[in-house]
Amino acid sequence: MFNQYQLNGIFDEMFEAKDVPRSHYESVFGQLAELSSSAFQRRRRMADLSFRNQGITFTVYNDDTGVERIFPFDLVPRIVPASEWHIIERGLEQRITALNMFCHDVYHDQRILREGIVPPELIYSAQMFRREMVHVNVPNDVYIHVCGTDLIRDKQGNYLVLEDNARTPSGVSYVLENRAIMKRVFPALFASYRVRSIEDYPYNLLQCLKELAQFRVDDPTIVVLTPGIFNSAYYEHSFLARQMGVELVEGKDLIVDNNFVYMRTTAGLRRVDVIYRRLDDDFLDPLCFRGDSILGVPGLMTVYRCGNVALANAVGTGVCDDKAVYPYVPAMIKFYLSQDPILNNVQTYNCQDKDDCAYVLDHLNELVVKNTNGSGGYGMLMGHVSTKEERDEFAAKIKSDPRNFIAQPIIELSQHPSLVADHFEGRRIDLRPYILYGKKPVVMQGGLTRVALEEGSLVVNSSQGGGSKDTWVVEDVR
Repeated sequence: MFNQYQLNGIFDEMFEAKDVPRSHYESVFGQLAELSSSAFQRRRRMADLSFRNQGITFTVYNDDTGVERIFPFDLVPRIVPASEWHIIERGLEQRITALNMFCHDVYHDQRILREGIVPPELIYSAQMFRREMVHVNVPNDVYIHVCGTDLIRDKQGNYLVLEDNARTPSGVSYVLENRAIMKRVFPALFASYRVRSIEDYPYNLLQCLKELAQFRVDDPTIVVLTPGIFNSAYYEHSFLARQMGVELVEGKDLIVDNNFVYMRTTAGLRRVDVIYRRLDDDFLDPLCFRGDSILGVPGLMTVYRCGNVALANAVGTGVCDDKAVYPYVPAMIKFYLSQDPILNNVQTYNCQDKDDCAYVLDHLNELVVKNTNGSGGYGMLMGHVSTKEERDEFAAKIKSDPRNFIAQPIIELSQHPSLVADHFEGRRIDLRPYILYGKKPVVMQGGLTRVALEEGSLVVNSSQGGGSKDTWVVEDVR
């Protein structure tokens, strides 16, 4: 099954050279090489059946053939040695600490703006900067309680941060389910490694949420707030609520009375202390944000500002997700922590800067252009595979609203073996580890490895046809 495998001149996760696996992949390579195509296909069908039976799906909003589909699962695990993971872990802890300090600063003293480290106009023009949060204190001064930071590897194998997801990062349920299914269909393969556990994530998330409770700290009432069954991540919302043993609620299940939030139950109203919200700021409170929202809770922001309910993540964290703010994270780390970044950013051109904008417009065919508030792989221009008409269209958009666009060089991403028909081929991947921040940062010992299943594609998002792998952090082979 590896006979047709090509290294393609980019960083390969499994192989150092043709048919020469890296030391931490030797056991996986040996066992997979002994499998026939039919045996591997049988295991893949078992995995697909498990996903289908458990209702593990996601939603594609613009797909005319159907709304829900099974999340594609690639059975060849991605392996990260503990020594590599140690660097990733330290880098993620450093990054989320700086981002939290940045959020507190921009909504309070604004030192980083006054000292010119980050341009004030960049923050004030940010779509997700919430003036309603200025001088609002949040529990423990922590804004980002759950973060999913996307990492890629360049041609030399260096880990780079592609973006931070500080509002409502999704995908962690697939990480947990991938691991459970991998153990079921490849028990011998899994047993041949000392793989670090990820099953404690729901417990760690629950502890993180409990630490936000300002009242009844021994037994706070915690809920997961979902937009409802038609949301693309609804499976994850219900999965996490079930795993934590807390209620899954929609906006209509909550009510504000006398500056407290209550949940409707069959036994009457029950006061809520902490809301893990999977709802964007705009839809949280129709009295404060979008007046047409029927997904949120009228009056919720008043209760929040009074300190009578905690929200995770805090309102206003979307300012960190703005892709025009992303290039300044290394400067934030230096400013707040007096440290050099452990994980570097991808080189980024901010189209609000005149020189950067001129360069981008002259080199559209060599760059990836992104909407500063886009997600899911939408609103991007992949310059190297674009048409002249597409580049002209993006050039017009950039000229009319330069603040809304950034550009980055095309990075090939590392590749990993994936099953194609009856053999393995290289497909591009990234990695989304999950970080919890309660009293201190806790990094999940693994993450969501996303796979671009189409040959040559650099877009790994599930909404664009991507899949996922189980990610193993393993003790170093000696």
